[in-house]
Amino acid sequence: MNRTVIRLIGAALAAALALAVISMDEIYRIAFGTTVGLISFVLLIISRLQLGKSFSVMPQARELVATGLYSRIQHPMYVFLDLVFVSLIVAFDLPNLLFAWGVVVIVQTLQSRQEERILAASFGADYEAYRSRTWI
Repeated sequence: MNRTVIRLIGAALAAALALAVISMDEIYRIAFGTTVGLISFVLLIISRLQLGKSFSVMPQARELVATGLYSRIQHPMYVFLDLVFVSLIVAFDLPNLLFAWGVVVIVQTLQSRQEERILAASFGADYEAYRSRTWI
């Protein structure tokens, strides 16, 4: 199955889970949102540090980072940033923001596809081998 479709299905499942958790008692909602949010924030920071000098706002192919979190997830910064956002939505009981979060996910998906094209053009077979080792 296309990885873009898998990412969007994952986001839809996260939104459905968020709506389910939002309907829980306040203490559980806040505990769940805070716990998932803090863990995701730490993993977001780790993924940014692991990216090192390869980080850029506009997609560039400086180096193929394939270690740490990047050894299993192609775009961990996007994944964990999305989880931080949805955790805040849950913790603060803001289900109306799920639509805005969905727009962010779509923009990130388009951005990740552009990054993948640039990396494939720059690193060729090495990038394809990397892609075959990652989950998403």
